[in-house]
Amino acid sequence: MYKNYLKIALRNLLKHKAFSFINISGVAIGLACFLLLAIYVKDELSYDRFHANADRIYRLSRTFLSKDGSVSLRLGHAAPPFGPLIKQDFPEVEQVVRLLETGALVRYGEHLFNEENLFVAEQNVFKVFSFQVTNGNPAKALENPFSIMFSRPMAEKYFGKENPVGKTIRLDNQLDYTVTGVFEPLPAQSHFHPSFLVSFSTLNDPRVYGAEGLRSNWGNNSFSTFLLLPEKYDAKKLIKAFPAFQDRHIEAKASSWSVLDLTKLTDIHLYSHLDSEIEANGDIRYVYMFSAIAIFILIIACINYMNLATAKSATRAKEVGMRKVIGAVRSQLINQFLSESILLVLVSVVIAILIVVLCLPYLNNFTQKQLTFNALLDPAFVCILISITLFTGVIAGSYPAFFMTSFQPISVLKGKIASALKNGRLRQSLVVLQFAIAVVLIISTAVVYNQMRYIQNYKLGYSKDQIILLGMPDDSATNTESIKQRLKENSNIKEVGRSSRIPSGRLLDSWSAYVMKGDSMAPTDITIKSLSVDEDFIPTYQIEMAAGRNFSREYPTDKTNGFILNETAIKILGWKNPADAIGNRFGYGDIRGEIIGVTKDYHFESLHQKVAPIVMFNQPGRMGRVSVHVSGGNLKEAISHIESVWKTQFPQTPFSYEFLDQRFGKLYATEETQQMLFGIFAGIAIFISCLGLLGLSMFMAELRTKEIGVRKVLGASVTSIVTLLSQDFLKLVIIAILIASPIAWYGMHSWLEDFAYHTEINWWVFALAGIIAAGIALFTVSFQSIKAALMNPVKSLRSE
Repeated sequence: MYKNYLKIALRNLLKHKAFSFINISGVAIGLACFLLLAIYVKDELSYDRFHANADRIYRLSRTFLSKDGSVSLRLGHAAPPFGPLIKQDFPEVEQVVRLLETGALVRYGEHLFNEENLFVAEQNVFKVFSFQVTNGNPAKALENPFSIMFSRPMAEKYFGKENPVGKTIRLDNQLDYTVTGVFEPLPAQSHFHPSFLVSFSTLNDPRVYGAEGLRSNWGNNSFSTFLLLPEKYDAKKLIKAFPAFQDRHIEAKASSWSVLDLTKLTDIHLYSHLDSEIEANGDIRYVYMFSAIAIFILIIACINYMNLATAKSATRAKEVGMRKVIGAVRSQLINQFLSESILLVLVSVVIAILIVVLCLPYLNNFTQKQLTFNALLDPAFVCILISITLFTGVIAGSYPAFFMTSFQPISVLKGKIASALKNGRLRQSLVVLQFAIAVVLIISTAVVYNQMRYIQNYKLGYSKDQIILLGMPDDSATNTESIKQRLKENSNIKEVGRSSRIPSGRLLDSWSAYVMKGDSMAPTDITIKSLSVDEDFIPTYQIEMAAGRNFSREYPTDKTNGFILNETAIKILGWKNPADAIGNRFGYGDIRGEIIGVTKDYHFESLHQKVAPIVMFNQPGRMGRVSVHVSGGNLKEAISHIESVWKTQFPQTPFSYEFLDQRFGKLYATEETQQMLFGIFAGIAIFISCLGLLGLSMFMAELRTKEIGVRKVLGASVTSIVTLLSQDFLKLVIIAILIASPIAWYGMHSWLEDFAYHTEINWWVFALAGIIAAGIALFTVSFQSIKAALMNPVKSLRSE
């Protein structure tokens, strides 16, 4: 029996090639998109879950409050004393491990490289995290000072096939370390990726950090601190005890300005977006967004299939009637229709899997991930795939299987069902739904595109073009001026400035400001972020002065008591005009002096944040970043000159640089990726929707062949027939646009609120989306309508 069902199903597929192609390609493309996005979403949701204790590990974070209670700084790091004191005061905590991320110049023999992702880690790191140690003893590898472990790729880079354990390397051309082990790199789905692990006891050496600093330095919030809690322990109990803990160890009422919190390890990647993170994290909102897009596209593909399946079933009404007349029972007819439907979906699934295999490398290149097809072999994925196949096949086949087989043979043979199916409300509703989804994606794509263009063209208040960034070695402060003069000997270099941080990075240092009240300096409730710069920083970035002057070498006191504030800081401190602030006494932290200048506001941080109040002062010992403003005439020659000066001044340090505009672009890499994905999948959604419209228009033209022939005989023009066949579909698309527009506005309005500075959602975006959707739909339908209108009426009426 089932063999017979399969034969009939294959014959029907081959008999109606156009419908079969549209059905299979629509479902295959939709399912392929769903699977690709599902792999992406699964990857995002799997971060840090490979650790054996993932559900019990929590990260300590620290938030600083202003005197008015507002948040001034949120850090994913904490001060070094917190770790051991938490273990001391809360014995229920099983393990506390501290990590300090840094970079170093690594030398072994002739190998010399600037390396990042070097983590100073406590000895119990392997009791908390699931590292796979391939060489060395994990229990003792980080026990002694000046011990270092290499990740396997780094070990191969420096030592080749040799066993590195026991060998000596040098860091920063200063101190020697002994290699004590090798570990496999952590999976891509980790929120941190150490290339090296250095023993934490090394920090006790005063040449490195100092034991006293580890015990009492509450201001250096650079240490990632992780807690391993007992099974089924409520972390909220610990969080509630933190205020008293801080008041006890830091100072009375420390909890009024410092707040400790815990974040579950598996929540860090998607839910943590603090001012300091080990690596850039993902965002749960994008996971929800791409999950919705995946489901929407699959729904559109399924709607297409259901529409065409129910429409085409009308042409098989007489077949159903004849089968019933010759003795077929209803259950046999139901099995026939369902088997045909499921077979077609199975063919689509096979093609979809092939599409996924072909497209996965491109998706990896696009998202900078390491997604693999193995994700689809996960039992949960297999169950989902089987469920989708059966669900789509059964739902699409259920209408002809259960509805049409319920009629009496006489009704079927008289054609009453076929005439009733001409104006199916179900099909019309499904067409509206699929085009509404497509229009939402088109509008979203347009809004994201506009926001990205807005960001790229927004006036930042400084020049970010043709700026080369360098990181100077720590020992370069003594000969800074001579280095700058040598760099400026080349005519392609305009300015060279130094600073503690560079634009596009977060300003993490913030203290309360002091201003004159009466005859004395008094603290304010205002927290201002700080930046240490030299005399050439402002000219290098072409930042405009609103009042006063820049730092100058002609005024030696500028290095000890000169301050430059931005307009936002001036306004917050109470001065109405920038000029009113010039010459006033001002204090910041432990420094006292006067305001010598006010700059116009500039966006040092990303446009996700509003312009922060900033104070600049000139403290040479704090400036480790160099910005070189070059002319665009001969960039290659300028870089060659910079490299030559670098190698002369720092022969032991490899030369490396980056451009500011590229660094700035990284701030919005996620949004750029989102824009591209929106565009791609909106196009796919429209394409699949149009496939369905094409199929439906073919069906309607076929169903109304005799009507078209009669109209032509009676004098109807081709235009009138095309209009007749197209207007019904066009009405449905217009309804879809009206439904989709408010939904898209609400969603994208919420998305834009994440930006402190954003474009508006203009009316023309909705008009453009409507025109695109209606135009594509009209083109698709008209193609088949014109073909039907040009048909010779004699052929369509010859059977009458």
